[in-house]
Amino acid sequence: MVRTLWIEVGKALYLFGGLMGLAAILTWLERKQSALMQDRVGANRARIFGLRLLGLPHIITDAVKLLTKEDFVPAGVPAWLHAMAPWVTLTVACLPAAAVPFGHVLYWGGQAIELQLMDMQVGLVYALAIASMAIYGVILAGWVTRNKWAVLGSLRAAAQLIGFGVVLGISLIGPVLLYGTLNLQEMVRWQDATVLGGWLPRWGIFFQPLAFLIFLTVGIAETKRIPFDLPEGESEIIGYFLEYSGMKFGAFFLADFIETVVVAMLTVTVFLGGWSVPYLSADQGGFVWPWGAHTAVPPVGVTLLQMAAFWVKVFAVCWFLLLIRWTLPRFRIDQAVRLGWQYLLPLSVLNTFGTAAVLLIRQ
Repeated sequence: MVRTLWIEVGKALYLFGGLMGLAAILTWLERKQSALMQDRVGANRARIFGLRLLGLPHIITDAVKLLTKEDFVPAGVPAWLHAMAPWVTLTVACLPAAAVPFGHVLYWGGQAIELQLMDMQVGLVYALAIASMAIYGVILAGWVTRNKWAVLGSLRAAAQLIGFGVVLGISLIGPVLLYGTLNLQEMVRWQDATVLGGWLPRWGIFFQPLAFLIFLTVGIAETKRIPFDLPEGESEIIGYFLEYSGMKFGAFFLADFIETVVVAMLTVTVFLGGWSVPYLSADQGGFVWPWGAHTAVPPVGVTLLQMAAFWVKVFAVCWFLLLIRWTLPRFRIDQAVRLGWQYLLPLSVLNTFGTAAVLLIRQ
């Protein structure tokens, strides 16, 4: 019993430590990547013992700055509601990751340990349901401060999250029909194989390319970041967190990056093979190459490679999302609404019926 408890605690620390650590790195990577794209130096002022380390100390200095800033609460605002909004947003942003598998199975002390915090048969539904609750944090943040611009930002956020949330759910029906399960671990196991004579990994992106594009587009919209940063609109209304400072603002800021990592996790799990490494088979003890050669890898090595592959894929998707942020201009609110309801929704429905028709014909 105690051993099982410690294993679960260890998995939680590993998963949420990786999630928070990657989100912190993204706060630096976003500035450095945008600087490179705009031919600037980027973050380079902070240093530790005289070492600038490509600006990485800015991660620490930013945290110290936010923790030591004055915590301003507008007059007449209930302090406990004002404090609740950012932490509701941050908590809801983290919870969907609990259903995402970050590896296959680790054999330790004669026990098989599933590398997933919550192995649920409806893991995908759980992740989407929890993600949809993000709306409560932004609505509360705008409403409680009694600032017209903050209220306008929260109303924009609500409209955006509800509208694109519908498309997000429908876009995943096609992959669910294909895999025949709502369990995220089972989805990855389905993709942990090859087709075309062993040359092509059986990843969801090759069978559901339209669903992949729709999900990734809507996923960016759900994170409320450029080109879908209408709730913030930094040059117009500042956003629903206008009346927040210090670490409360830091919680909103960090939640945006955590949502980016969670979207990347779900994209990797549903469409990019999750922890699966092409041609690496745990059952056959190593790499089985398409031309018949075999490279032996010990069981622990297989598990470590799969865990590393998951985070490498997540990091690559995060990098791509930042690339989009600094490439595309912001949509107007009417353009975003038209994109969601007139184009992405019909396409996601079309993909669902198309997938169902193909599966029916194959039966």
